[in-house]
Amino acid sequence: MTAQAESSAPASSFAAQNTKRWLQLILGVLCMTMIANLQYGWTLFVNPMATKFGWEMAAIQWAFTIFVLTETWLIPFEGYLEDKFGPRPLVLFGGILVGIAWVMNSYADSLAMLYVAQAIGGVGAGAVYGTCVGNALKWFPDRRGFAAGVTAAGFGMGSALTIIPISKVIAADGYEAAFLYFGILQSAVIIIASFLLRAPPKEAHSVQPTSLVTSRRSFTPVEMLKSPIFWIMYLMFVMMAAGGLMATAQLAPIAKDFKVADVPVSLLGITLPALTFALSLDRVLNGVTRPFFGWVSDKIGRETTMFIAFGIEGIGILALGHFGHDPFMFVLLTGLVFFAWGEIYSLFPATCGDTFGSKFATTNAGLLYTAKGTAALLVPFSSILTKTTGSWHAVFYTAAAMNILAAVLAILVLRPLRQRAMLKNQ
Repeated sequence: MTAQAESSAPASSFAAQNTKRWLQLILGVLCMTMIANLQYGWTLFVNPMATKFGWEMAAIQWAFTIFVLTETWLIPFEGYLEDKFGPRPLVLFGGILVGIAWVMNSYADSLAMLYVAQAIGGVGAGAVYGTCVGNALKWFPDRRGFAAGVTAAGFGMGSALTIIPISKVIAADGYEAAFLYFGILQSAVIIIASFLLRAPPKEAHSVQPTSLVTSRRSFTPVEMLKSPIFWIMYLMFVMMAAGGLMATAQLAPIAKDFKVADVPVSLLGITLPALTFALSLDRVLNGVTRPFFGWVSDKIGRETTMFIAFGIEGIGILALGHFGHDPFMFVLLTGLVFFAWGEIYSLFPATCGDTFGSKFATTNAGLLYTAKGTAALLVPFSSILTKTTGSWHAVFYTAAAMNILAAVLAILVLRPLRQRAMLKNQ
């Protein structure tokens, strides 16, 4: 075999796996779709639980925070197991826990039981989320932004088709029935899909994108944690995630306080109550943005894309605070907010993979993803801040400021740091 043939062998071998990698991507999206309601459907259950038990809103939202904390902060450990044993056992384990969690939610008659159930759900969702994103980064090292975006889109869009059915089940049979029925369904699909998941061949790690500056060596998690680049990205991730998580958890209470929740809105030939319309549209846009901005970042660079998207997010949050009392504007502006927010779940994993390599991609991306858990700690305080000030304005201003600061950091700090580091590791 000639030297030229030898050098092209890894790429040729990887190209032969093309059909398999697309199948793996589809399976990952399916699994992510099945855990989406654990986060994005949560807001539908908040008011019914508060009404039934008389629990404080902030106390209920601590359950959401516990879910996000366990979902995110255990992902590095789960990522380590995936890097070592492959995706199948982790997703199977996660699917079982997802079902247990929502069945428990359906029977929870105390905050303590609700908190335990949400913790279990977070562990399960994290095992599925971290594994599927990490597996996509490994199968598509040449198109990390797009692959991470498509996979994350399953999580962002997954609840779009079930928002209306869940709402109807809650209205007809109570929120307990919705937890029970959808919990069992989601768990069953994940368990079945887990048996078809596979890790990519080792030669896939050697394929590099041609249009982006990337590291040609893989950093261990310990090496990554010593890099200032990681901590800059972590800070940016926290600031970006906080505003979106607040909107995700508090959208129904915001709509109620703005007195628009049940006001009919007509758009694109469809008429729905403003909150239901906003939730459905938000889930679609929150999913579409992930592969879209991931694809854009593959073309124009990660940091430039971050600057554009993060800036739009900051402006959108400010506009929602000022104009969201109008039902039509509430629907449009929440859609804009979620469109400019969801891309963080493709841009940050892709940037992490570019910077620190493919071999430990699941663990490294998982460590960065814990920033979402850190951001979730701020969600209950948004309820407290609103109760103290008597309005949502302080929350909106704070979230917008963090988004705009993250946009500036992407261009002025992260880009020069990454450029110097990547040139060093070529």
